[in-house]
Amino acid sequence: MDQLRAIRYFSKVVETGSFSKAAKVFGVPPSSLSRRVSDLEKSLGATLLKRSTRIVKLTEVGQVYYNDVQHILNQLEQSEETVRSYQTTPMGRLRISSMVGFGEKILLPLLDEFSALYPQIVLDVSLSDELSTLGRDDVDIAIRGGYAPNERVLAIRLMDNGFIPVASPSYLATHGTPNHVSELREHMGLYFKTPTGITPWLCHIDGQWQDVSGSAVAISNNGSWLAKKACAGEGILMSTRWALAGYLASGALQELTFEHRLAITQHADMAVYLLYQKQRYSVPKIKAAVDFLVERIKVISH
Repeated sequence: MDQLRAIRYFSKVVETGSFSKAAKVFGVPPSSLSRRVSDLEKSLGATLLKRSTRIVKLTEVGQVYYNDVQHILNQLEQSEETVRSYQTTPMGRLRISSMVGFGEKILLPLLDEFSALYPQIVLDVSLSDELSTLGRDDVDIAIRGGYAPNERVLAIRLMDNGFIPVASPSYLATHGTPNHVSELREHMGLYFKTPTGITPWLCHIDGQWQDVSGSAVAISNNGSWLAKKACAGEGILMSTRWALAGYLASGALQELTFEHRLAITQHADMAVYLLYQKQRYSVPKIKAAVDFLVERIKVISH
């Protein structure tokens, strides 16, 4: 016996005072509905309804049972409404993973705006530069830097992630401005360390890749600390343009330009990517976050 359906039938009979009226609500034959209610009474071992040719009334135990199941049915209706709302309204816990520098400078300020737009979404944000795959049960959205990931996920390019060389005016005044990339070997370097190792200064000259790294003064995975040391005139730094934007705008650091472009890897087309599972885009909270971040970061990067 489908007990829940039988309870719904019983409840509707009580509300309408008639088996035929209740059957009409559910679009089933009165005999079928009556049989279901009888089966319910048999399973409970109690008579819930007094039946007559003109009216249906609750027995004493039927009244007790009706009061109890009304609470259950109301709770169930609220739960069903919650599920329906969850499928149409952005809500719930949204797990986002991002690399540290991008998270601190760009993502977190944007997420403050996002929270104001979608107050029913609880943000669960992790910042880490450790390499990890986008696990379906681990994170909803991931933001990674590098080249297009080899994962079975959708990757949206958010912005360029190429590294540029910078130095402070005080450093250049003391040590001179290098005019050719080969001269960088004579300078002091501040090096960013990724999970795969220290980022070298590379240049493609005459069909070959050459390492033009200078002597290391400091090495760290904390880009802000390295930028401060660069501002203090301690060495030349290579970092992303988005991470250095504030320093370049204020004049604390200036970009060094050469005939041959510097890079930290032989892989071309370095970028920041937003990753998510394709089938999860239909979930309102994920769709809202993906659409918002892609649109807002597009504005920032242009």
